[in-house]
Amino acid sequence: MSETDQTTQAQGIGAPVRRREDLRFITGQGQYTDDMNRADQLYAVFCRSPYARAEILSIDTAEAMAVEGAVGVFTGQQMVDDGVGDLPCGWLVKGKDGSDMKSSPHPPMAARYVNYVGEPYAVVVGTSLAAAKRAAESVVADFKELNAVVDVATAAHSEQIYDGIENNLAYEWALGDEDATRMAFAKAAHVTTIELVNNRLIPNAMEPRACLGCFDAASGEYTLYTTSQNPHLERLVLSAFVQIAPEHKLRVVAPDVGGGFGSKIFVYAEETAVIWAAGKLAQPIKWVAERGESFLADAHGRDHVTRAELAVDDTGRFTGLKVVTTANLGAYLSTFGSAVPTYLYGTLLAGQYKTPNIYVEVQGVYTNTCPVDAYRGAGRPEATYVLERIIEQAARELGKDPADLRRMNMIQPEDFPYATPVALTYDVGNYEASLDKALELIDYNSFESRQAAAAENNKRRGIGFACYIEACGLAPSKLATELGAGVGLYESGEIRINPTGSVSVFTGSHSHGQGHETTFAQVVASQLGIPYEDIEVIHGDTGRMDFGLGTYGSRSLAVGGSALVAAGNKIISKGKKIAAHMMQADEAQIDFKDGNFILQDSNQSVSIQEVAFAAYVPADYPEELEPGLSEKAFYDPKNFTFPAGTHIAEVEVDIDTGVTTLVKFVAVDDFGHIINPLVVDGQVHGGVAQGAGQAMMEHGIYDEYGQLQTGSLMDYCMPRADDLPDFDVDTTVTPCTHNPLGVKGCGEAGAIGSPAAIMNAVTHALGNKDISMPATPEKVWRAIRGE
Repeated sequence: MSETDQTTQAQGIGAPVRRREDLRFITGQGQYTDDMNRADQLYAVFCRSPYARAEILSIDTAEAMAVEGAVGVFTGQQMVDDGVGDLPCGWLVKGKDGSDMKSSPHPPMAARYVNYVGEPYAVVVGTSLAAAKRAAESVVADFKELNAVVDVATAAHSEQIYDGIENNLAYEWALGDEDATRMAFAKAAHVTTIELVNNRLIPNAMEPRACLGCFDAASGEYTLYTTSQNPHLERLVLSAFVQIAPEHKLRVVAPDVGGGFGSKIFVYAEETAVIWAAGKLAQPIKWVAERGESFLADAHGRDHVTRAELAVDDTGRFTGLKVVTTANLGAYLSTFGSAVPTYLYGTLLAGQYKTPNIYVEVQGVYTNTCPVDAYRGAGRPEATYVLERIIEQAARELGKDPADLRRMNMIQPEDFPYATPVALTYDVGNYEASLDKALELIDYNSFESRQAAAAENNKRRGIGFACYIEACGLAPSKLATELGAGVGLYESGEIRINPTGSVSVFTGSHSHGQGHETTFAQVVASQLGIPYEDIEVIHGDTGRMDFGLGTYGSRSLAVGGSALVAAGNKIISKGKKIAAHMMQADEAQIDFKDGNFILQDSNQSVSIQEVAFAAYVPADYPEELEPGLSEKAFYDPKNFTFPAGTHIAEVEVDIDTGVTTLVKFVAVDDFGHIINPLVVDGQVHGGVAQGAGQAMMEHGIYDEYGQLQTGSLMDYCMPRADDLPDFDVDTTVTPCTHNPLGVKGCGEAGAIGSPAAIMNAVTHALGNKDISMPATPEKVWRAIRGE
């Protein structure tokens, strides 16, 4: 093997290569939307509702337009009058009676009514940000305040928000066999019941949302630079539904994006209004959210109220699970808001267990709060929290070890493929392997000695488990569209080998912290035998690549990476034809290995770089072929992938203060084949940190009038480095059976397993007293004292 081949292998699949994109980020060379500027650009500031629910009586812009530097004031009603369409929900859910969900009207900016605090009703454009702010402060809006519906638990019995939507219900959805589940409970030896609240979360990506809208009057073309996880979807929605411009006249670019966690998948009011106004004024317009705006108007996450029951027979086997959940959708159905508490939640309630009968009902309710949509994990953390909390509670009630109870109910390797009672078929797994490794890493057998040592220091130590499973790489497209998805869920990829042998890789996936520029290059380097450093990965620009569906749901490698493998296979196939021509042989005599096309039973070979050069420059290729060595491919998965694992947390509770410290955390995950262990570890660490934030600190709270009480980092607590221990992470491997890389997805697992594990540890430390997330010092202190 040549030195080049050895280097390529050392930087290919499985190698812990440092992320190449990090250098530009840590040296301040990243190009984010706020770094994009045009010489004649204007600045936008939004006027936002001070009320949770109100009728707009009038908007007077005269005083605002008199402000020096004010260029224009545009209202939501003007957008409606101009024919701008509503922001659509991308997943149409049907109720349990077969009826369509009831969608509220969702104009890009409020026209007649405002329905949550922070909803924009006008945008002010100025020659400077200061001028735009002064003018926005001079806009005079007259409102008639109406009664707000805020509490998710009582929303269905509160005042009706929208005409034609009774009980504020978007849908009543169900999954599973209700009759069989009822019979299982009738025969149960023991039933555990638990009531849970999954607290509302506010995403807070490091980079706030931003956009720069440009219009070329000569060509009629629009360009939108924006903080999007999914620029192609953004373009599709803005052209086909909102009708800003025809698709071929609209380019969407998502440059470097500083985190998203799901909150940047969606199409928002602000970029819609900005690109529309840019067309009206024929000048570029820029908007960058302030952190306070992000708290008010970035789509929130979670916010469920659930009652769950688990039926167990006299041997400890689970026989039935019934779950009833009310999910807060906020004021409007966001892009994927309808799917998160239904198809991404109810389908995961089997977990890792062979529970034969499961039935789940979900009420999706409107409230006068910020819309709720996908946040890291999106439905999977909520399902895991329900299942793993009730199993832990059942173990305590039955006097069984929580690890043993889980183990005896787990799906076994020989059971795969395994069809669950809630519509999924798991392809592969070895759940006990992850549990065993996690028990070893946490040193479970010595826990009681650690617990005793904590007691000597006036602290209570608890341990908690979560054995999670998630469904990633949403698929296949045909099934998804049958279930209501508004678009297929495939992905595209293109590989261009340039005449000199360097490679340009184009992907419809988008990187905003995941490390695609590194891991995708590793995949291509391994497949084609081309040095890693010669491969460039390009993403985030609808003008440079075929239609793609972005990054969410841990789909990038499983779907986007598989599309690149398919494109690479086409490259190899064409390369064999050219190599055979060059060596005057038959194509069937050509093998490909380590970047070389080799003539069988000879010492002749040509490198892939030589083949590429021949394909372009001397045009030395068979007559039936086109010149060049560039191929595109689409990949539509046959099934979800199913990452799974065991997370174990240990906490110590200070009896005097209620302060809870996360002292140990172990995560053992099965992500299938690992492309880059460093990237995977980083993803798990970040996810666990976010899950710990939900379990111990974070809570988006509205008062009874719909005013956000946690609207800044002074009021909304997020985890810092000193709140977290060193995480002990490891993996087991059962490769996915239906994608060419055998990968499953790792981006959300940490946030899925950790909340349940941590809360199980907290309630264990409290002597099995149940409290809701987050486990704040006051809440824990009151529980210790029996309040």
